Amino acid sequence: MTPEEETTVKCQRAKQAAAQLAYLSSQTKNQALLAMADQLIERQQFLLEANSADVKAAQEQKASEAMVDRLLLSEKRIDAMSEGLREVAQLPDPVGEIIAGWKRPNGLEIKKVRVPLGVVGIIYESRPDVTVDAAGLCLKAGNAVVLRGGSEAINSNIALAKIISRAATQAGVPEGTIEIIETTDRAAAQQLMRLNSLVDVLIPRGGAGLIQSVIENATVPVIETGLGNCHIFVDASADLAMAEEIVINAKCQRPAVCNAVETLLVDESVASKFLPSMIKRLSSEGVEVRGCAKTARLISGVKEAAEEDWETEYLALILAVKVVADLKEAIAHITQYGTKHSEAIITQDYPNAQEFVERIDAAAVFVNASTRFTDGNQFGLGAEIGISTQKLHARGPMGLEELTSYKYVVAGSGQVRE
Repeated sequence: MTPEEETTVKCQRAKQAAAQLAYLSSQTKNQALLAMADQLIERQQFLLEANSADVKAAQEQKASEAMVDRLLLSEKRIDAMSEGLREVAQLPDPVGEIIAGWKRPNGLEIKKVRVPLGVVGIIYESRPDVTVDAAGLCLKAGNAVVLRGGSEAINSNIALAKIISRAATQAGVPEGTIEIIETTDRAAAQQLMRLNSLVDVLIPRGGAGLIQSVIENATVPVIETGLGNCHIFVDASADLAMAEEIVINAKCQRPAVCNAVETLLVDESVASKFLPSMIKRLSSEGVEVRGCAKTARLISGVKEAAEEDWETEYLALILAVKVVADLKEAIAHITQYGTKHSEAIITQDYPNAQEFVERIDAAAVFVNASTRFTDGNQFGLGAEIGISTQKLHARGPMGLEELTSYKYVVAGSGQVRE
Protein backbone atom coordinates (compact mmCIF):
# COMPACT_ATOMS: atom_id res chain seq x y z
CA MET A 1 0.00 0.00 0.00
CA THR A 2 1.44 3.40 -0.94
CA PRO A 3 1.55 6.27 1.59
CA GLU A 4 -1.28 7.98 -0.29
CA GLU A 5 -3.39 4.82 -0.23
CA GLU A 6 -2.82 4.26 3.49
CA THR A 7 -3.83 7.83 4.25
CA THR A 8 -6.95 7.67 2.10
CA VAL A 9 -8.11 4.35 3.56
CA LYS A 10 -7.68 5.57 7.13
CA CYS A 11 -9.47 8.83 6.42
CA GLN A 12 -12.34 6.86 4.88
CA ARG A 13 -12.60 4.77 8.07
CA ALA A 14 -12.59 7.95 10.13
CA LYS A 15 -15.33 9.48 7.96
CA GLN A 16 -17.53 6.45 8.50
CA ALA A 17 -16.89 6.54 12.25
CA ALA A 18 -17.63 10.27 12.45
CA ALA A 19 -21.15 9.72 11.13
CA GLN A 20 -21.87 7.47 14.13
CA LEU A 21 -19.89 9.51 16.66
CA ALA A 22 -22.06 12.56 16.02
CA TYR A 23 -24.92 10.99 17.97
CA LEU A 24 -23.02 8.64 20.32
CA SER A 25 -24.14 8.94 23.92
CA SER A 26 -22.06 10.83 26.48
CA GLN A 27 -21.99 7.72 28.63
CA THR A 28 -20.37 5.62 25.90
CA LYS A 29 -17.81 8.31 25.12
CA ASN A 30 -16.93 8.70 28.80
CA GLN A 31 -16.61 4.94 29.28
CA ALA A 32 -14.23 4.86 26.33
CA LEU A 33 -12.11 7.67 27.77
CA LEU A 34 -11.84 5.91 31.12
CA ALA A 35 -10.94 2.64 29.41
CA MET A 36 -8.24 4.45 27.43
CA ALA A 37 -6.89 5.95 30.66
CA ASP A 38 -6.79 2.54 32.36
CA GLN A 39 -4.98 0.93 29.45
CA LEU A 40 -2.26 3.58 29.40
CA ILE A 41 -1.38 2.66 32.97
CA GLU A 42 -1.75 -1.08 32.43
CA ARG A 43 0.47 -1.03 29.32
CA GLN A 44 2.95 1.47 30.74
CA GLN A 45 5.99 -0.77 30.39
CA PHE A 46 5.17 -1.50 26.75
CA LEU A 47 4.91 2.25 26.09
CA LEU A 48 8.22 2.99 27.82
CA GLU A 49 9.97 0.35 25.73
CA ALA A 50 8.56 1.78 22.49
CA ASN A 51 9.53 5.28 23.57
CA SER A 52 13.06 4.25 24.48
CA ALA A 53 13.66 3.28 20.84
CA ASP A 54 12.68 6.81 19.73
CA VAL A 55 14.78 8.49 22.41
CA LYS A 56 17.80 6.33 21.61
CA ALA A 57 17.51 7.12 17.89
CA ALA A 58 17.26 10.85 18.65
CA GLN A 59 20.34 10.76 20.86
CA GLU A 60 22.30 8.85 18.24
CA GLN A 61 21.36 11.56 15.73
CA LYS A 62 22.67 14.21 18.15
CA ALA A 63 19.23 15.76 18.68
CA SER A 64 19.09 18.77 20.99
CA GLU A 65 18.18 18.39 24.64
CA ALA A 66 14.94 20.22 23.91
CA MET A 67 14.03 17.69 21.22
CA VAL A 68 14.82 14.73 23.47
CA ASP A 69 12.73 16.28 26.25
CA ARG A 70 9.74 16.65 23.91
CA LEU A 71 10.11 13.01 22.86
CA LEU A 72 10.56 11.53 26.30
CA LEU A 73 7.85 9.51 28.02
CA SER A 74 8.19 8.67 31.70
CA GLU A 75 5.89 7.06 34.23
CA LYS A 76 5.00 10.57 35.42
CA ARG A 77 4.12 11.74 31.91
CA ILE A 78 2.08 8.61 31.17
CA ASP A 79 0.24 9.12 34.45
CA ALA A 80 -0.45 12.71 33.40
CA MET A 81 -1.84 11.57 30.04
CA SER A 82 -4.07 9.06 31.79
CA GLU A 83 -5.29 11.67 34.26
CA GLY A 84 -5.93 14.07 31.38
CA LEU A 85 -8.29 11.55 29.79
CA ARG A 86 -10.11 11.12 33.11
CA GLU A 87 -10.51 14.88 33.40
CA VAL A 88 -11.95 15.08 29.90
CA ALA A 89 -14.43 12.36 30.80
CA GLN A 90 -15.64 14.53 33.68
CA LEU A 91 -16.22 17.58 31.49
CA PRO A 92 -19.68 18.38 30.11
CA ASP A 93 -20.36 16.96 26.67
CA PRO A 94 -20.57 19.92 24.28
CA VAL A 95 -22.45 18.03 21.56
CA GLY A 96 -26.13 18.93 21.47
CA GLU A 97 -25.74 22.03 23.65
CA ILE A 98 -28.21 24.76 22.73
CA ILE A 99 -25.97 27.80 22.39
CA ALA A 100 -28.88 30.18 21.82
CA GLY A 101 -32.56 30.08 20.96
CA TRP A 102 -35.22 32.58 19.97
CA LYS A 103 -38.65 32.89 18.41
CA ARG A 104 -39.37 35.03 15.35
CA PRO A 105 -42.52 37.14 14.93
CA ASN A 106 -43.75 34.66 12.31
CA GLY A 107 -43.66 31.86 14.87
CA LEU A 108 -40.45 30.14 13.73
CA GLU A 109 -38.48 28.75 16.66
CA ILE A 110 -34.73 28.88 15.97
CA LYS A 111 -32.04 27.12 17.98
CA LYS A 112 -28.27 27.25 17.54
CA VAL A 113 -27.05 23.76 18.44
CA ARG A 114 -23.45 22.62 18.95
CA VAL A 115 -22.30 19.76 16.66
CA PRO A 116 -18.98 17.96 16.02
CA LEU A 117 -16.58 19.16 13.33
CA GLY A 118 -16.43 15.65 11.84
CA VAL A 119 -12.97 14.31 10.94
CA VAL A 120 -10.03 16.16 12.47
CA GLY A 121 -6.55 15.61 11.04
CA ILE A 122 -3.58 16.28 13.32
CA ILE A 123 -0.10 16.72 11.83
CA TYR A 124 2.44 17.00 14.63
CA GLU A 125 6.07 16.64 15.65
CA SER A 126 8.04 15.24 18.54
CA ARG A 127 5.60 15.11 21.42
CA PRO A 128 3.88 11.72 21.77
CA ASP A 129 1.49 13.07 24.41
CA VAL A 130 -0.27 14.89 21.56
CA THR A 131 -1.45 11.47 20.35
CA VAL A 132 -3.45 10.92 23.52
CA ASP A 133 -4.61 14.49 24.14
CA ALA A 134 -5.88 14.88 20.57
CA ALA A 135 -7.63 11.52 20.52
CA GLY A 136 -9.33 12.08 23.87
CA LEU A 137 -10.60 15.56 23.10
CA CYS A 138 -11.76 14.66 19.60
CA LEU A 139 -13.64 11.64 20.90
CA LYS A 140 -15.43 13.58 23.65
CA ALA A 141 -16.43 16.27 21.14
CA GLY A 142 -17.85 13.60 18.80
CA ASN A 143 -15.07 13.77 16.20
CA ALA A 144 -12.99 11.08 14.56
CA VAL A 145 -9.26 11.84 14.45
CA VAL A 146 -6.54 10.96 11.96
CA LEU A 147 -3.08 11.29 13.51
CA ARG A 148 0.09 11.86 11.55
CA GLY A 149 3.08 12.22 13.88
CA GLY A 150 6.71 12.79 12.99
CA SER A 151 9.28 10.10 12.29
CA GLU A 152 11.20 11.00 15.46
CA ALA A 153 8.37 9.65 17.67
CA ILE A 154 6.90 7.02 15.37
CA ASN A 155 7.33 4.03 17.71
CA SER A 156 5.79 5.88 20.64
CA ASN A 157 2.90 7.25 18.60
CA ILE A 158 1.97 3.89 17.06
CA ALA A 159 2.09 2.19 20.46
CA LEU A 160 -0.07 4.86 22.09
CA ALA A 161 -2.61 4.97 19.26
CA LYS A 162 -3.03 1.20 19.15
CA ILE A 163 -3.60 0.99 22.91
CA ILE A 164 -6.17 3.78 23.12
CA SER A 165 -7.92 2.86 19.87
CA ARG A 166 -8.40 -0.72 21.00
CA ALA A 167 -9.64 0.39 24.40
CA ALA A 168 -12.12 2.84 22.86
CA THR A 169 -13.48 0.28 20.41
CA GLN A 170 -13.95 -2.30 23.14
CA ALA A 171 -15.91 0.30 25.11
CA GLY A 172 -18.39 0.74 22.25
CA VAL A 173 -16.89 3.48 20.11
CA PRO A 174 -17.00 2.87 16.31
CA GLU A 175 -13.91 1.44 14.66
CA GLY A 176 -12.06 4.16 12.82
CA THR A 177 -12.58 6.77 15.53
CA ILE A 178 -8.83 6.94 16.23
CA GLU A 179 -6.64 6.34 13.18
CA ILE A 180 -2.87 6.76 12.96
CA ILE A 181 -0.86 6.96 9.76
CA GLU A 182 2.09 4.67 10.33
CA THR A 183 4.20 5.59 7.35
CA THR A 184 6.62 8.47 7.86
CA ASP A 185 6.78 9.26 4.15
CA ARG A 186 5.99 12.94 3.50
CA ALA A 187 3.61 11.87 0.74
CA ALA A 188 1.21 10.73 3.46
CA ALA A 189 1.12 14.18 5.05
CA GLN A 190 0.67 15.80 1.64
CA GLN A 191 -2.26 13.52 0.94
CA LEU A 192 -3.86 14.27 4.32
CA MET A 193 -3.65 18.00 3.57
CA ARG A 194 -5.72 17.59 0.39
CA LEU A 195 -8.47 15.13 1.27
CA ASN A 196 -11.22 17.75 1.47
CA SER A 197 -13.94 15.19 0.86
CA LEU A 198 -12.87 13.16 3.91
CA VAL A 199 -11.20 15.57 6.36
CA ASP A 200 -13.03 18.58 7.81
CA VAL A 201 -10.15 20.42 9.47
CA LEU A 202 -6.38 20.13 9.94
CA ILE A 203 -4.51 21.16 13.07
CA PRO A 204 -0.70 21.30 12.79
CA ARG A 205 1.34 21.14 16.00
CA GLY A 206 5.08 21.66 15.88
CA GLY A 207 7.73 24.12 14.79
CA ALA A 208 7.42 27.07 12.46
CA GLY A 209 8.50 25.02 9.44
CA LEU A 210 5.79 22.39 9.91
CA ILE A 211 3.04 24.93 10.53
CA GLN A 212 4.02 27.03 7.53
CA SER A 213 4.21 23.96 5.30
CA VAL A 214 0.68 22.93 6.24
CA ILE A 215 -0.69 26.45 5.76
CA GLU A 216 0.91 26.74 2.31
CA ASN A 217 0.08 23.26 1.01
CA ALA A 218 -3.27 22.30 2.53
CA THR A 219 -6.57 22.63 0.76
CA VAL A 220 -8.34 21.30 3.85
CA PRO A 221 -9.15 24.18 6.28
CA VAL A 222 -6.32 24.73 8.79
CA ILE A 223 -6.31 26.02 12.36
CA GLU A 224 -2.89 27.58 12.93
CA THR A 225 -1.34 26.70 16.29
CA GLY A 226 1.70 26.80 18.42
CA LEU A 227 4.44 29.21 17.41
CA GLY A 228 5.25 31.10 20.60
CA ASN A 229 7.66 34.04 20.64
CA CYS A 230 6.38 35.09 24.06
CA HIS A 231 7.37 38.24 25.99
CA ILE A 232 7.35 39.46 29.59
CA PHE A 233 7.47 43.21 30.19
CA VAL A 234 8.69 44.41 33.60
CA ASP A 235 7.01 47.78 34.09
CA ALA A 236 8.45 50.68 36.09
CA SER A 237 6.02 49.95 38.93
CA ALA A 238 6.64 46.19 39.05
CA ASP A 239 7.23 44.23 42.22
CA LEU A 240 10.74 43.20 41.21
CA ALA A 241 10.88 40.13 43.47
CA MET A 242 7.64 38.93 41.88
CA ALA A 243 8.98 39.69 38.42
CA GLU A 244 12.10 37.63 39.05
CA GLU A 245 10.12 34.57 40.12
CA ILE A 246 7.78 34.84 37.14
CA VAL A 247 10.63 35.17 34.64
CA ILE A 248 12.46 32.15 36.09
CA ASN A 249 9.30 30.08 35.92
CA ALA A 250 8.40 31.19 32.40
CA LYS A 251 11.89 30.52 31.02
CA CYS A 252 13.24 27.61 33.05
CA GLN A 253 10.39 25.34 34.15
CA ARG A 254 10.10 23.79 30.70
CA PRO A 255 11.92 25.82 28.06
CA ALA A 256 11.06 23.56 25.10
CA VAL A 257 7.36 24.45 24.99
CA CYS A 258 5.52 27.18 23.11
CA ASN A 259 4.36 29.11 26.18
CA ALA A 260 7.88 29.58 27.57
CA VAL A 261 9.09 33.20 27.53
CA GLU A 262 11.65 34.05 24.85
CA THR A 263 12.16 37.81 25.34
CA LEU A 264 12.31 39.88 28.53
CA LEU A 265 11.54 43.60 28.19
CA VAL A 266 12.49 45.89 31.09
CA ASP A 267 11.55 49.52 31.67
CA GLU A 268 14.76 51.56 31.73
CA SER A 269 13.82 53.21 35.03
CA VAL A 270 14.22 49.89 36.88
CA ALA A 271 16.75 48.15 34.61
CA SER A 272 19.85 48.95 36.68
CA LYS A 273 18.13 47.72 39.84
CA PHE A 274 16.45 44.65 38.35
CA LEU A 275 18.74 43.21 35.69
CA PRO A 276 21.94 42.44 37.68
CA SER A 277 20.10 40.14 40.07
CA MET A 278 17.82 38.77 37.35
CA ILE A 279 20.62 37.88 34.94
CA LYS A 280 22.74 36.40 37.72
CA ARG A 281 19.87 34.10 38.62
CA LEU A 282 19.18 33.20 35.00
CA SER A 283 22.85 32.33 34.52
CA SER A 284 22.75 30.11 37.60
CA GLU A 285 19.87 28.22 35.94
CA GLY A 286 21.97 27.68 32.81
CA VAL A 287 20.24 30.33 30.70
CA GLU A 288 22.24 32.10 28.00
CA VAL A 289 21.27 35.77 27.96
CA ARG A 290 21.44 37.79 24.73
CA GLY A 291 20.94 41.45 25.54
CA CYS A 292 20.49 44.75 23.76
CA ALA A 293 23.30 47.32 23.85
CA LYS A 294 21.92 48.88 27.07
CA THR A 295 21.76 45.48 28.75
CA ALA A 296 25.31 44.67 27.66
CA ARG A 297 26.53 47.96 29.16
CA LEU A 298 24.78 47.25 32.44
CA ILE A 299 25.94 43.63 32.77
CA SER A 300 29.43 42.64 31.74
CA GLY A 301 29.78 39.40 29.82
CA VAL A 302 26.30 39.47 28.30
CA LYS A 303 26.29 38.49 24.63
CA GLU A 304 24.86 41.29 22.50
CA ALA A 305 21.63 40.33 20.73
CA ALA A 306 21.32 40.35 16.94
CA GLU A 307 18.16 41.34 15.09
CA GLU A 308 17.12 37.71 14.62
CA ASP A 309 17.13 37.16 18.40
CA TRP A 310 14.04 39.35 18.77
CA GLU A 311 12.07 37.15 16.38
CA THR A 312 13.34 33.73 17.47
CA GLU A 313 11.37 31.07 19.33
CA TYR A 314 14.37 29.41 21.00
CA LEU A 315 12.63 26.48 22.76
CA ALA A 316 15.83 26.28 24.79
CA LEU A 317 17.59 27.93 27.74
CA ILE A 318 18.25 31.15 25.84
CA LEU A 319 16.60 34.48 26.64
CA ALA A 320 16.70 37.76 24.74
CA VAL A 321 16.67 40.85 27.00
CA LYS A 322 15.88 44.41 25.94
CA VAL A 323 15.73 47.64 27.94
CA VAL A 324 12.84 49.81 26.70
CA ALA A 325 11.93 53.41 27.39
CA ASP A 326 8.42 52.74 28.61
CA LEU A 327 5.19 50.81 28.18
CA LYS A 328 4.65 52.30 24.72
CA GLU A 329 7.96 50.95 23.42
CA ALA A 330 7.31 47.55 25.01
CA ILE A 331 3.95 47.29 23.24
CA ALA A 332 5.53 48.37 19.94
CA HIS A 333 8.25 45.70 20.28
CA ILE A 334 5.72 42.95 21.02
CA THR A 335 3.52 44.09 18.14
CA GLN A 336 6.49 43.87 15.76
CA TYR A 337 8.01 40.58 16.90
CA GLY A 338 5.32 38.64 18.76
CA THR A 339 3.47 35.65 17.34
CA LYS A 340 0.13 36.41 19.06
CA HIS A 341 0.54 33.52 21.49
CA SER A 342 1.11 34.67 25.11
CA GLU A 343 2.32 38.02 26.45
CA ALA A 344 2.69 39.25 30.03
CA ILE A 345 3.16 42.47 31.98
CA ILE A 346 4.46 42.68 35.54
CA THR A 347 3.11 45.87 37.06
CA GLN A 348 1.46 47.47 40.07
CA ASP A 349 0.05 50.26 37.90
CA TYR A 350 -3.59 49.51 37.02
CA PRO A 351 -3.84 51.92 34.05
CA ASN A 352 -0.66 50.42 32.55
CA ALA A 353 -2.06 46.92 33.02
CA GLN A 354 -5.28 47.94 31.30
CA GLU A 355 -3.47 49.58 28.41
CA PHE A 356 -1.29 46.49 27.92
CA VAL A 357 -4.30 44.16 27.96
CA GLU A 358 -6.24 46.32 25.52
CA ARG A 359 -3.44 46.98 23.03
CA ILE A 360 -1.68 43.60 22.91
CA ASP A 361 -3.09 41.32 20.21
CA ALA A 362 -2.46 37.81 21.51
CA ALA A 363 -4.41 34.67 22.33
CA ALA A 364 -3.55 35.07 26.03
CA VAL A 365 -2.49 38.24 27.86
CA PHE A 366 -1.27 37.97 31.45
CA VAL A 367 -0.99 40.51 34.25
CA ASN A 368 1.43 39.48 37.02
CA ALA A 369 1.51 35.81 36.06
CA SER A 370 3.71 33.43 34.08
CA THR A 371 3.09 32.77 30.39
CA ARG A 372 3.42 29.06 31.24
CA PHE A 373 -0.26 29.07 32.24
CA THR A 374 -1.42 29.18 28.61
CA ASP A 375 -2.58 25.60 28.65
CA GLY A 376 -5.94 23.88 28.35
CA ASN A 377 -5.53 22.03 31.61
CA GLN A 378 -4.42 25.14 33.50
CA PHE A 379 -7.40 27.06 32.09
CA GLY A 380 -9.77 24.35 33.32
CA LEU A 381 -10.56 23.04 29.84
CA GLY A 382 -9.10 19.58 30.42
CA ALA A 383 -6.39 18.59 27.96
CA GLU A 384 -5.89 20.74 24.88
CA ILE A 385 -5.49 19.87 21.24
CA GLY A 386 -3.33 22.91 20.60
CA ILE A 387 -3.06 26.64 21.18
CA SER A 388 -4.53 28.59 18.29
CA THR A 389 -2.75 31.83 17.44
CA GLN A 390 -5.33 32.85 14.82
CA LYS A 391 -8.87 34.15 15.16
CA LEU A 392 -10.96 31.85 12.96
CA HIS A 393 -12.66 29.90 14.38
CA ALA A 394 -10.79 29.26 17.63
CA ARG A 395 -8.20 31.17 19.65
CA GLY A 396 -5.98 30.19 22.58
CA PRO A 397 -6.05 26.74 24.21
CA MET A 398 -8.41 24.59 22.18
CA GLY A 399 -10.65 22.45 24.34
CA LEU A 400 -13.92 20.68 23.64
CA GLU A 401 -15.97 23.66 22.49
CA GLU A 402 -13.30 24.63 19.97
CA LEU A 403 -13.61 21.16 18.44
CA THR A 404 -17.24 21.75 17.58
CA SER A 405 -19.24 23.84 15.14
CA TYR A 406 -22.97 24.47 15.22
CA LYS A 407 -26.08 24.17 13.14
CA TYR A 408 -29.39 26.00 13.20
CA VAL A 409 -32.47 23.95 13.99
CA VAL A 410 -35.64 25.71 12.86
CA ALA A 411 -39.08 24.50 13.91
CA GLY A 412 -42.22 25.84 12.29
CA SER A 413 -45.89 25.15 11.93
CA GLY A 414 -46.31 25.47 8.19
CA GLN A 415 -44.73 28.89 7.60
CA VAL A 416 -43.76 29.86 4.06
CA ARG A 417 -41.68 32.89 3.10
CA GLU A 418 -43.53 35.72 1.42
